[in-house]
Amino acid sequence: MTNDLVSIITPAYNCATFLREAIESVRAQSYPNWEMIVVDDASSDGSLACAEGFGDPRIRCLRNEVRSGAAVSRNLALREARGRWIAFLDADDVWSPLKLEHQLAFMRENGYAFSYTGRGFMAEDATPINRYVTGPRRITKWGMYCFCWPGCLSVMYDSSVVGLIQVADLKKNNDYAMWLKVSALADCYLLDEDLATYRVRKGSISNHSYLSLIKWHYRMFRLSEGRNVVVSLFWTGMNLVFGVVKKVWFTKRRIAVEV
Repeated sequence: MTNDLVSIITPAYNCATFLREAIESVRAQSYPNWEMIVVDDASSDGSLACAEGFGDPRIRCLRNEVRSGAAVSRNLALREARGRWIAFLDADDVWSPLKLEHQLAFMRENGYAFSYTGRGFMAEDATPINRYVTGPRRITKWGMYCFCWPGCLSVMYDSSVVGLIQVADLKKNNDYAMWLKVSALADCYLLDEDLATYRVRKGSISNHSYLSLIKWHYRMFRLSEGRNVVVSLFWTGMNLVFGVVKKVWFTKRRIAVEV
């Protein structure tokens, strides 16, 4: 484990166009000591070639021989990560150039092992969406059960405290399953800065029906957390309630967009 190195976990499937923007946003970071582990999930559109084409030794490219899903890809990247600090950036999202520098300083100065930042949104064609989301200043284990407050692109944790995290092979909500495991070991703290931008795509989870969201949350609590039917239904219901809280209290107009 390298003490100052940030390992960035990026699963990729048929997203060559978006992946280029994601990698460029990483290469533009003011904090230079990072490695980006791109796991190509048997893409057919040249995603792997896109990542390898940068010729940057800090970008490490792995490939699943058959399509395996984001959970398997993230698990593989986490096993290969060499950095003490673990961050996540999906292949269609982007960061502000100050993201790593500010978040790492925030964690070091306060002795935090788990943190997340505010995040904005853009349309599939990169048109800015005037929306910015934060969350509670501190999220305990039970606070994380109530709702998946952090966006995947906003999270960083200290692997020297948390250790190696591996999650169940869930097709949806595998990032939430990961935060539940991390929050059992360390509280999560908010850096209230607009440092990441989530791309809202037609097939993204944010565009699915409430019925689908309920089903995926229930399956996550049952399969990943091993909760019984009643407890899984309870926490699924809590997520619905706190989803409303997020919209009322933690969603704001975005003043400026950095991509």
